[in-house]
Amino acid sequence: MQKKDNDIAIQVENLRKIYKLYDKPSDRLKDALGLTKVKPKEHHALKDVSLTIKNGECVGIIGTNGSGKSTILKIITGVLNPTMGTVTVNGRISALLELGAGFNMEYTGIENIYLNGTMIGFSKEEIDAKLQDILDFADIGEFANQPVKTYSSGMFVRLAFAVAINIEPEILIVDEALSVGDVFFQSKCYRKFEEFKEQGKTILFVSHDLGSITKYCDRVILLDQGTKLGEGAPKQMIDIYKQVLVGQYNMSAGQEMMENGDTVVQTGKEQQNSVSVEDVEALEYGTKQARITEYYVEDSKGKHTNALIKGDEFTVHMKVEFMEDLPAPIFALSIKDVRGIEITGTNTMIEKAFLEPVRAGEKKEITFRQKMSLQGGDYLISLGLTGFEGNDFKVYHRLYDIMSISVISDKNTVGYYDMDSTITVRDVKKTQEKIIQYRNA
Repeated sequence: MQKKDNDIAIQVENLRKIYKLYDKPSDRLKDALGLTKVKPKEHHALKDVSLTIKNGECVGIIGTNGSGKSTILKIITGVLNPTMGTVTVNGRISALLELGAGFNMEYTGIENIYLNGTMIGFSKEEIDAKLQDILDFADIGEFANQPVKTYSSGMFVRLAFAVAINIEPEILIVDEALSVGDVFFQSKCYRKFEEFKEQGKTILFVSHDLGSITKYCDRVILLDQGTKLGEGAPKQMIDIYKQVLVGQYNMSAGQEMMENGDTVVQTGKEQQNSVSVEDVEALEYGTKQARITEYYVEDSKGKHTNALIKGDEFTVHMKVEFMEDLPAPIFALSIKDVRGIEITGTNTMIEKAFLEPVRAGEKKEITFRQKMSLQGGDYLISLGLTGFEGNDFKVYHRLYDIMSISVISDKNTVGYYDMDSTITVRDVKKTQEKIIQYRNA
């Protein structure tokens, strides 16, 4: 296909991938040879998926297991052929799919670097220029000259990742590959990923780590059972994805939400009274066997407010009404930043605060009391009412981003929260001089 638009890095149109499933291997052979009229079952891994990724974008793909995320990446990179549809790629790709898939186990690490670089399309001179960067990144020492069959699994993925990430691509495709190796190597991987983003590289990113999706991606595509449910802002798509995870997604409601933009949240003015759920438009879902009917935040003086002083204690209240008998409901609270990254949260099961059955008609008030250790800024509170019925996880009622809070601070440290450290500085030299004096005496 000819390049359509100078601004487009990847164009996928009406993509389908169908796998034929046979009851036994011999049926597959007979069907291939035309010896019998075996009718295989068809599994539609992708169903008419279309997407456009522009140069310089970082786009995430999320979805449950079996939704087609890895399949679409393999088709874009040429590992798989589509059953129907077209894919256009404008730029050189480096793909972090199955790390080390192209390695020869008998070759040394350095020989595999040249092998992989050649397969991607680099000349020996280009690989020569990158060799030291790759070895420094992998940090496997003298093992670079040993056959990779002698490597530990950690060393193997470090080298494979180093090769893929240090070959300067125009398009980087990542499938759950950033969390390899130990914590120090993972940090190095994320720094390299951020470097790519700062350089304006095109990135297509698949991950179950919703925090990373929110942090890095400009746009998110949501897949479910081979179908594209939608695309939009990370926070918006992640909220819908969470509904899909618990079987509470409503296609028409989700479509309406996407057409209207981001979900509506309560923000701004200080709340003088408690808020009823009916008084505010929010993203909510659940079986409604029980409902959160009211909620509010109190500061350390017992005042209803959404302005909180850093370092003070505060309390989140919610009132719940039960429509049915429930074995052991779980009451949950979570706090996100304005980008949708979940900063912290807890629930009554984690805290072992309530593990009792309830009866229909009961009403309960739940309070979460804690010290405000977050940095100054704006945050969103979500509330949940869930539980287990046998082995099945149930969502009775969830309210996403139902309240905003503003943290007022005169001292912001590094990161999301304040460690509240006590720092001591002492003059070591003087102390040592005193010890010498004591000894001489």
